[in-house]
Amino acid sequence: MRSIKRYAKGFYMSLGMYCAIPLPRLIWDDSCTNLMLPCLPLVGAIIGALWWGAAKILLLLGIHPMLTAAIVAMLPFFLTGFLHLDGYMDTSDAVLSRCPLEDKLRILKDPHTGAFAVIMVAALFLTQFAAVYALVDRAGQFKLLIAVAVLSRCCSSISILALPAMAQSGYANLYKANSGLRHQFFTLAVAAVTITLSILFSGIAGLVVAVAVILGFVGAMAYAYKEFGGVSGDLAGYALVVGELCGLVALAII
Repeated sequence: MRSIKRYAKGFYMSLGMYCAIPLPRLIWDDSCTNLMLPCLPLVGAIIGALWWGAAKILLLLGIHPMLTAAIVAMLPFFLTGFLHLDGYMDTSDAVLSRCPLEDKLRILKDPHTGAFAVIMVAALFLTQFAAVYALVDRAGQFKLLIAVAVLSRCCSSISILALPAMAQSGYANLYKANSGLRHQFFTLAVAAVTITLSILFSGIAGLVVAVAVILGFVGAMAYAYKEFGGVSGDLAGYALVVGELCGLVALAII
């Protein structure tokens, strides 16, 4: 029972940090910080359900397809308070600068927005809008948006928990503290259940989308990890955004 209460508190803390939905009150318990990342995929389930629900409502209301696509494409960023998008922009700016490691680290922490960040976020928005518009145009399987949101966060959680953290990343080092294999296994179990349900409800489409999210995340994380020699919150956010985009593109194609 105590373990369940700790996970519930960790989930609530994770929801308050990784989601922009207002909560009745803020709770923080240092003893539960190691449960925030394992609970991140559960936060993804809420974000994904809202994402899917908004898409269904807009379609039922008969809102113009282009406007519907624009709202659905941007909604996950608003639901997270642009948290992961910030990591995507910072990491894009740093890795595309092709500077020595010391300069890349400086760019990663620089609060100013560089040209590469602007270019990459424009490419992201354009591709994401096109993918969602294709879904709207043929009434695609929007329920798989839930799987996209959950699996991208499973990958993000595992990357922080399992990979060596950058020495400069206070975020990664903080949330890795007191974490162990049981936390990674919990996240993997959530991922396995999500993939299974996706296949049961959507068939081969569910499998393809799940694989696309995972491969997109792994590819982006591998690239960023090679550049910095460790993982951080910004890098995890960068790979999460890329993974979700790959899932949407796959969903639009199949």
